[in-house]
Amino acid sequence: MCLGTPMQVVAALEHHAWCEADGQRERLDMALVGTQPVGTWVLAFQGTARQVMSEDEAAQARAGRCALAAVLGGGRDVDAFFADLVGRTPELPEHLRPVTSGKITP
Repeated sequence: MCLGTPMQVVAALEHHAWCEADGQRERLDMALVGTQPVGTWVLAFQGTARQVMSEDEAAQARAGRCALAAVLGGGRDVDAFFADLVGRTPELPEHLRPVTSGKITP
C-alpha cells in the first residue's frame, strides 16, 4: 500500500523544501506545487510534494494514518482519530452522488 505523508514546510529553497511531520524530516522536490512558504502543508510521496493541503486536510490525513497504525498494532477503537465523523453519517462528495432527473441528490 502506498500512502502520501502530510508534511509541513519548515525551510523553502528554490526548487526544494525541507519539510517535517511526526518526527520525520525530508527534503522534497517542489516542482509539482511550486515554491511554498514556511508553514504550508503538502502531501509528500516518494520525495516529491504532490499537492498543497489546508491545515484541516493535513490534520485529517495525519489522524487517518495514526488510526491505520493503531489498527495494525492491534487496536480496535479508532473513533478518537475520526472525531469529524463520529456521531454523524458520512456523505458522499457531490461528484460521487447518484444523478436522478438531471439533479444531484443530497
